[in-house]
Amino acid sequence: MAKKTIITAAVTGAWPKKENNPNVPLTPAEISEDVYKCWQAGAAIAHLHMRDDNGNGTMDKAKFAETVRLLRENHPDCDVILNLTTSGDLFATDETRQIHLKELRPEMASYDCGSMNWMHSGLFINSPAFLEELGKNMQEWGVKPEIEAFDPGMIANAAYYLKKGVLKAPLHFQFCMGCANGIPGSLKNLVFMKETMDALCPGSTWSCFGVGHSAMEILYGAVALGGNIRVGMEDNVMYAKGVLADSNTQFVERAVRVVREFGGEVATSAEAREILGLGK
Repeated sequence: MAKKTIITAAVTGAWPKKENNPNVPLTPAEISEDVYKCWQAGAAIAHLHMRDDNGNGTMDKAKFAETVRLLRENHPDCDVILNLTTSGDLFATDETRQIHLKELRPEMASYDCGSMNWMHSGLFINSPAFLEELGKNMQEWGVKPEIEAFDPGMIANAAYYLKKGVLKAPLHFQFCMGCANGIPGSLKNLVFMKETMDALCPGSTWSCFGVGHSAMEILYGAVALGGNIRVGMEDNVMYAKGVLADSNTQFVERAVRVVREFGGEVATSAEAREILGLGK
């Protein structure tokens, strides 16, 4: 049986605006329609960030609720797995980073397993107290953490919280490659991240993405190593060097082609739920 590969579409992020790429979705209506098109193209998971009325990243629970409502009401056939961010605004409080999870109960949400400098300009704080609270709340609310690891130390943090009971096995990782101040995006580093995860958190599933020029190397490397993949304008607004992406769907369609050319199959949302153990 061909391996099933889960594709995640990260359609918006907290950074790119229309001036960076006029095709990036920013409003709840734009985001919900974009998610539906990505799901139709083969994405099993949609990773969602919200923007305020000025286009800046926000953790406004009303924006999340409106986006989810529009998606479900306008496209009742869409069974995409929703993965909501907990880190869409560097100035959000610990409470506002979680309240939308409590109220909306998505199947998945991001769990950034450590603090770091961010884009050479600020601090991305994920304190031990916040991570313990978030992990326990996710278990109570039935939300599976997607453990975002920007360097190997964050994998070690996840192993610590797993041992402590804050996280529950099997874990699911997202290796974030090529982000400023994180581990550079290369196949060598991807192998190292995977080997670190296998040693510290055996039995875990994983996905990854590459920012900027590392995108294609990480895409091909993930498929070759048996991992899952994330694509979309959160990570890249350029489809190729000097070429703006037409849509998030364009990234998903390319990922589907790569998986199939390698002899694999793209996982449906139902198959992704089984692979990730959602609802168990």
